[in-house]
Amino acid sequence: MKLSIVLPIRKGSQRVKDKNIRPFSKDGKSLTELKITELLKLKSVDEIVVTSNYNEAIEQVKAIAKGDPRVKIDIRPEHLCSSSTIVRELIEYMPTITKGENILWLHVTSPFVKAQDYEDAIAKYFEALKEGYDSIMSVTEIRNFLWSDQSKKIINIEDSNNPWIQTQDLEPLYEINHAFYINSRENYLSMSDRIGKNPYLYRLKGSKVIDIDWEDDFELARKIYDI
Repeated sequence: MKLSIVLPIRKGSQRVKDKNIRPFSKDGKSLTELKITELLKLKSVDEIVVTSNYNEAIEQVKAIAKGDPRVKIDIRPEHLCSSSTIVRELIEYMPTITKGENILWLHVTSPFVKAQDYEDAIAKYFEALKEGYDSIMSVTEIRNFLWSDQSKKIINIEDSNNPWIQTQDLEPLYEINHAFYINSRENYLSMSDRIGKNPYLYRLKGSKVIDIDWEDDFELARKIYDI
């Protein structure tokens, strides 16, 4: 079953200026360059589609890819590159630029997720399909007390008579960390979503859960990356 990667890179980050193309690692590589380097190591991927309106990022991709035929550049329409773009419209766009029966959506802003992590997730995806799941998304398991200020209570306990149970006994909740999603083309087309109705929750831990969304995230991740 053929699998396509889609890597959206948008110009004009409002919270972290030039986060996709500016130097990140000690050797001066950007998040884009580091991610493409990892993706080129994958053996189980038929195509890597970089969809972008960012000329500088596209040039970095081409320089790292060095003509690898799996790497394809899609010049994404500007109306799908705005901070106000409706995510569903972007999701519906992805099957139009890929050929695989399955689509792995990922981001350069998860620099600690490496080639082997993607290979493991792809293998688990096909295994999970046989187990009754229909997709995969990466998550961070949370076992801490979560307070709703609107409800004025801890929302992840069931025993109101004993709200301060041991954290390992709390109901686990899961933060979607956006490192990757794997879904079938069929689900994309029928549900207009990057996950299905019964996704397998692929738990990431440690630095792998870091998603660079703010300037502080960028600077902290840089320091961790070069340790």
